[in-house]
Amino acid sequence: MTPPAAETVPAAAGAGAVERRLHPFTPLRRAWVPLGGIGGVIVQQGERAQEWATDAAHDLGSGLGALVLLAVVAAAGLYGFLSWRFTYYAVTPTELRIRTGLFFRRTAHIRLDRLQAVDVTRPLLARIAGVAKLKLDVIGTDDKDELAFLSEKEAVALRAELLARAAGFAPEEAAEVGEAPVRELLRLPTRQLVESLLLSMGVWAAIAGGLAAPAVVFWLSSNVWATVVTLVPLLGAVWGRSLGRFLAEYDWTVAESPDGLRLDHGLADRAHETVPPGRVQTVRIVEPLLWRRRDWVRVELAVAGSKNDVLVPVAPRAAAYAVVARVLPGVDLTGLEFAPSPRTARWMVPVWWRGYGLAVTPEVFVARHGRVCRRTEIVPHAKVQSVRLTQGPWSRACGVADVHVDTGANATVTARLRGAVDAGAILADQAVRSRTSRATSRPDRWMT
Repeated sequence: MTPPAAETVPAAAGAGAVERRLHPFTPLRRAWVPLGGIGGVIVQQGERAQEWATDAAHDLGSGLGALVLLAVVAAAGLYGFLSWRFTYYAVTPTELRIRTGLFFRRTAHIRLDRLQAVDVTRPLLARIAGVAKLKLDVIGTDDKDELAFLSEKEAVALRAELLARAAGFAPEEAAEVGEAPVRELLRLPTRQLVESLLLSMGVWAAIAGGLAAPAVVFWLSSNVWATVVTLVPLLGAVWGRSLGRFLAEYDWTVAESPDGLRLDHGLADRAHETVPPGRVQTVRIVEPLLWRRRDWVRVELAVAGSKNDVLVPVAPRAAAYAVVARVLPGVDLTGLEFAPSPRTARWMVPVWWRGYGLAVTPEVFVARHGRVCRRTEIVPHAKVQSVRLTQGPWSRACGVADVHVDTGANATVTARLRGAVDAGAILADQAVRSRTSRATSRPDRWMT
């Protein structure tokens, strides 16, 4: 499908800027918003929905219900059309502007130098229609702005232009840069993904809870709707940990390009995401108990201002560490030596105290915890915002303390159960390392 012709923006919107509408597929997608809201109200009402259904069936026989249904569909269609008709976007030399609203106007000004990721997603129906959604990660915001929908060709071209401008290219050069070349680093085989889900204790725990909890509620209350209300969120949890995760992580591919690591994944909905270089605050290596015999790990990220939190869903340790090396240059995870907690920590956390460890290298601060599901959290010294030491009354009696490292992603990595004297030394040394590392850290911009 060919996108509609661009319209020249009024002078107030920026000299030389051109306003464009979204793809004509957009009204169809937005028309489902009011219909979905009505459906949600019906589901919430529970038993009263049966009365409404009976009344609606009676009215349909007289033709009144058909008119009401037609009016609802027409109103939803009108809402979708008007919301599309009054939505424009324009790229100026310094920002991306998104103008929306019929009665209440809203203009989002997205500074290009604050962009840190531009993702292209293709939901199933959008892929059939040949359109895509553009999601924008902006520093300092929790929610992503988005342009839904554009033609696939236009979405890819706009993404490349925005990344080029964010990297510092002049406006006349940015449009000619095009999509950056990529080099594949890792691709997740389907069989390995399925086996990892079958070996995940969280999947089986969610399934067991999804079966047991509704049965208990029905046995105690004999109320069908109470059972349904209990079942729905549990089914969501089961879906998210099993089939939903399979659909999202299917054909997971990690590739390297000048604008960062590219993540392509998804079966029904295809996502094309970017891990911006220099903005990774924390890397987490997750090792579930049943994965260890196969030496598999999962790699998660904390990126400032971004919701992209998975780098590698599952992979052999060597392959996963090779990808982490692209995110944290110069860091050798195979050479880490963890110092255990002192024996006095057993009075704080019996048995499990052996699962805590700490390693510090010239590049990173690394804390490990967990025995059933082991987690190793890695923080580059340059990303540390503050360091804290905490010690309660029982900790003082046991001669241990916790050292907390805060990062720019509103996250904290804690080295628990360190010897009190060692914790004080770690605190002082980490403050020095963080200050000196920031002076020599890599830039946060693309293509540099």
